Amino acid sequence: MPSGHVAVLAGGVGAARFLAGLLAVHEPSGVSAIVNVGDDFTLHGLSISPDLDTVTYTLAGEINRETGWGRAGETWHVLTELGRLGGQDWFALGDLDLALHLFRTQRLSEGAALSQITAEVAQSFDLGLELLPVSDDPIRTRLTPAEPADATEIDFQEYFVAQRHGISIRGVRFAGIDEARPAPGVLEALRDAEVVIVAPSNPFVSIGPVVAVPQVRETLQQRRDSVVAVSPIVGGKSIKGPAGNMMSELGYEPNAAGVAAAYADFAATLVIDDQDRHLAGAVAAAGMRPFVTDTIMADPDRAAGLARATLAAPTALEQGTP
Repeated sequence: MPSGHVAVLAGGVGAARFLAGLLAVHEPSGVSAIVNVGDDFTLHGLSISPDLDTVTYTLAGEINRETGWGRAGETWHVLTELGRLGGQDWFALGDLDLALHLFRTQRLSEGAALSQITAEVAQSFDLGLELLPVSDDPIRTRLTPAEPADATEIDFQEYFVAQRHGISIRGVRFAGIDEARPAPGVLEALRDAEVVIVAPSNPFVSIGPVVAVPQVRETLQQRRDSVVAVSPIVGGKSIKGPAGNMMSELGYEPNAAGVAAAYADFAATLVIDDQDRHLAGAVAAAGMRPFVTDTIMADPDRAAGLARATLAAPTALEQGTP
């Protein structure tokens, strides 16, 4: 199992849980988490970075375990009063959560980059690992609904929160991606890591915006043999969120083989669940080496077990372990 530096591409609840498991089996100072910012948006004049915040709260042990987002022990006085006044209360921001958004917005107004602010927040929560937004530049995930035929794009948060990802889509675009540049430290982490892991996240709206940043995919392709992805699809369904439905809507098989088709150009190994052992041949046919293990992170011990197995996967495959 690698003992050197590990870089993880991350986005959303699954990635946060995986990172928590990884830090239980690997020295935190040897981990760089490169996090999606395509979900970022502005509300009430505040700069909100949902994936960065979910990772932060999870690793700090302060995540709301019932929802998978927001902070434990949260209060909702501001949101309740905002709703009473007729303001926008569709995106649930608790009082403690608001403090972080206020801080981020303040620091941005002072000229600090998102990566600098993220490092300050990580230090304040004593996270130990290197937490990096994939870019300091604004990237916004936009989705085109399947219906009607002339439907216009909507923002990711409109789709995910306001619509509760209950509508079908036919397209995903990352606004601002052509002008975006990797944040300081991102390419270095990807080049220098002993292994790069693609966490169990939505391939299209969590990992997609990360690898679409110029130079990121190319850097991964140059070291493809040591890039290991974890499938977020188990038994034909996503553990959490709309990944399974989204795969079908965008023309991919909603299973581990479909994940392999999405990742094969930049990752060599795909970790799949025991339930999907029968798909190992299809994963191989899609261009990735399948590694079968328990991928259900039902508790911290199983998350740590998945992280340990993922780190060991390339060596195990070289030694002939399925």
